[in-house]
Amino acid sequence: QVQLVESGGGLVQAEGSLRLSCTASGRLFSGYNVGWIRQAPGKEREFVAGVDRSGAGYYANSVKGRFTISRDNAENTVTLQMNSLKPEDTAVYYCAADSDLSDLVRGLSDRWGQGTQVTVSS
Repeated sequence: QVQLVESGGGLVQAEGSLRLSCTASGRLFSGYNVGWIRQAPGKEREFVAGVDRSGAGYYANSVKGRFTISRDNAENTVTLQMNSLKPEDTAVYYCAADSDLSDLVRGLSDRWGQGTQVTVSS
């Protein structure tokens, strides 16, 4: 069973950068697709970015060119580098993992971290 812990959220001004990390405990981390899902107040969950078992990245159109996701299986860590942040990126960001990539993208994973707040001021 994989357990996920996020870190790295905070407050940043527009056009600034933040790096989020998701560290997993448990075995077989390399066997999971891992991603970031965010939820802003009053809005539905939104897929942000994911990395599959081969290391290929997937991004929502709203963050393409600004966010980069990567994984380090030796460290059981997935990192989301967020650049050129906008106020509309403000949300709680959750790390999620799933053996099914489509479930991950649809926000249907059954393995979630506790979330980390990202606030972007204008």
